[in-house]
Amino acid sequence: MNVYHSGFSASVESFVNSRKISGAWNETVFGMNIRLFDRYCTEHYPGEALRQEMVDIWCARRKTENVNSCYTRTLVIRLFIGYLRKRGQTDVLAPPALKQNKKRRIPHAFSHEELERFFHECDRIIPCRGRLSHASELRKITCPVFFRLLYSSGIRTTEARFLTRSGVDFAQGILDIQKSKGYDKHYVALHPSMTELLERYDRAADRLSPGRTYFFESPGGHPYSRTWVSYNFSLLWEKANGKKGGTVAYDLRHNYATANINGWKDDVFEFNDRLHYLARSMGHRCMESMLYYYSVVPGLAGIIQEKTEENFNSIVPEVAYEEE
Repeated sequence: MNVYHSGFSASVESFVNSRKISGAWNETVFGMNIRLFDRYCTEHYPGEALRQEMVDIWCARRKTENVNSCYTRTLVIRLFIGYLRKRGQTDVLAPPALKQNKKRRIPHAFSHEELERFFHECDRIIPCRGRLSHASELRKITCPVFFRLLYSSGIRTTEARFLTRSGVDFAQGILDIQKSKGYDKHYVALHPSMTELLERYDRAADRLSPGRTYFFESPGGHPYSRTWVSYNFSLLWEKANGKKGGTVAYDLRHNYATANINGWKDDVFEFNDRLHYLARSMGHRCMESMLYYYSVVPGLAGIIQEKTEENFNSIVPEVAYEEE
């Protein structure tokens, strides 16, 4: 059964397939909004080719929308038009993107005691019995390893969720990150203790869910959702430390960057080399992306300035907030 029914449904399907093949498709957001746009055009312009009027009306900000929600709803339409124009298949212009109201959030500065209490809570999860026992047993073994991986490697939560079983090289202690932000696929070297922990987890998870595709795989055979990560981190964090400033799992990535930088020697040349390697390991395409941390982590700018002297002013630009 065809998913799309507008007069340009074949183009929509081609666009969607292209994004999926390139690993740049978000079914939850893109899938829903491209289907709604296709349905709108089917109802109001049955059988017609894509026209400017369709796009302008659909992408106009609605009275019930704020700027951010309008941006999210229309992003996939702008990407679709860009796809067609690049191939010479339309003269329709994408509407300008509304400037989002981005809130700059200061990551939580973890203390050693907070982290110790948090991982203690991870390790003492008690699985429930009954029909949810399988999912509960998986949660018991997954949470301690999943969050330790974020803490020890600095990878994004998305990268951990979509990490495949084949993407973990136990012999070399290397992660092959295929699902990342944009197209920044990269490799991450693990500490030997983390490699050993992943290997133990893999054996335990295989007994509960044989034939997994994803390394951290839900009972339904899919990668865990953002909601799963957020819910479990918040629940365990509050048990360990109470509600403190909306701490989130992504803050472990910031902690990884700051902990590494704080531990480096004062030699400016070695420091710059290490900064470059850290940026690559964390999946940043360029140094400017790595410099985002300077503007949001308390005290880090001073550390970098002290270690890099006059180079600091020439390499620190205004950087936008990095999202998962």
